[in-house]
Amino acid sequence: MPDFDLIGIGIGPANLSLAALSEPFPEIRSQFLDAKPEFRWHPGLMLPDSQLTVTYFRDLVTLVDPRSRFSFLNFLVETGRAFRFLEANGVSCSRREFEQYFQWAAEQLPSLQWGKRVESVSLTDDGFRITSEGGATRTARNLVLGSGAEPRLPDFAKPFEGARVVHSSNLTVTRPEWKGRRVLVVGSGQSGAEVVNHLISDENNLPASLTWTSSRIGFQPLDDSPFTNEWFSSTYVGYFNGLPAARRAEIIREQQDAGGDGITDELLGSVYRRLYHLDHVLRSELRHQLLVSRRAVGLEQNGSDIVVDLLDVNRGDVERLPVDLVIFCTGYHNPVPGYLKPIQDQLSIADGAFQVRPDYSLELDAPGDHRIYVQGFAESSHGINDTLLSLASWRSARIVNSVLGREEYRVDAGTTTVAWR
Repeated sequence: MPDFDLIGIGIGPANLSLAALSEPFPEIRSQFLDAKPEFRWHPGLMLPDSQLTVTYFRDLVTLVDPRSRFSFLNFLVETGRAFRFLEANGVSCSRREFEQYFQWAAEQLPSLQWGKRVESVSLTDDGFRITSEGGATRTARNLVLGSGAEPRLPDFAKPFEGARVVHSSNLTVTRPEWKGRRVLVVGSGQSGAEVVNHLISDENNLPASLTWTSSRIGFQPLDDSPFTNEWFSSTYVGYFNGLPAARRAEIIREQQDAGGDGITDELLGSVYRRLYHLDHVLRSELRHQLLVSRRAVGLEQNGSDIVVDLLDVNRGDVERLPVDLVIFCTGYHNPVPGYLKPIQDQLSIADGAFQVRPDYSLELDAPGDHRIYVQGFAESSHGINDTLLSLASWRSARIVNSVLGREEYRVDAGTTTVAWR
């Protein structure tokens, strides 16, 4: 008999949600492993003014179990801040406070094990053997992969990564010096805008020059309208999952172009107002240029300069821009984890992506009723909501129901205005 019914690898918000929702069921013997010493949520980009881009009702549990003791509202009550929070914030919340909520929940879950780096996963007759650093092993009937996305840094920039070539995910860890320097920010999504807003927030610590590039036609707002938000409903996931693979890929591209990688109106307004204030009120010496339809395609070091090649996607010509610091806000990707190498041949993988069933389990060529579930590896099959907070509790509830073999959490589709069929 295996040691556990369920072992989760990685403890980010997704598997933290799963741990919270499986906690009421003693028949699920679960354990969650992470290499970190404690819960941290994108610590390298935890900037002072960063805000959630979704409502706090999309927390670990509320959309499937609003009575759970692990809800964000219960966190506010238990920490004695509910009234002041609501008066100060309404339905918004800072990312730093939401991390405090995650940490509060993590402290109450004995199933979480920190400092346990998983090295390999292999198959046994009754499930999976998980080997962690140092040779310790555990066995489980089911696995959940939630080891998180990795920063996407262009290949041409990787040899130069360090104090002067940084991915935004490491900004507050690397702590590069930008005062009085020529800075280039690559990427016009929410993280790019947060970085720019941070760079220009202190008039005593400004760059000498700031270039901010967008590969799209502009610096576009996040589409937060009600009809678009139905892309983040459980009904839409079922509809999307039933489409042909080629069409699903086209839709994801269309959604990103429509503002899926956009910036909140509040943050766009903040950056715009701050640049105006620096230019016309403070009359600062900061030189800035915001360039659209530009894609970084090359990088080299020339003496003390970092020279970045910027392709004008409209005209086809390349501008060589010398700078002192480059911050790539180029997102994340989810490669197949290295610890799966012993069983990779038994998994169905196409174009570097897992083939995922509707219940978030993988196609696995192995005897027995043992499953590997995924958290954050199913965008191509389940939609753009897959790596976001939006449906984390609903996805975890589906996994709990699947492991139990019965519907303890209601996960059937709620009502939507659009007829997704």
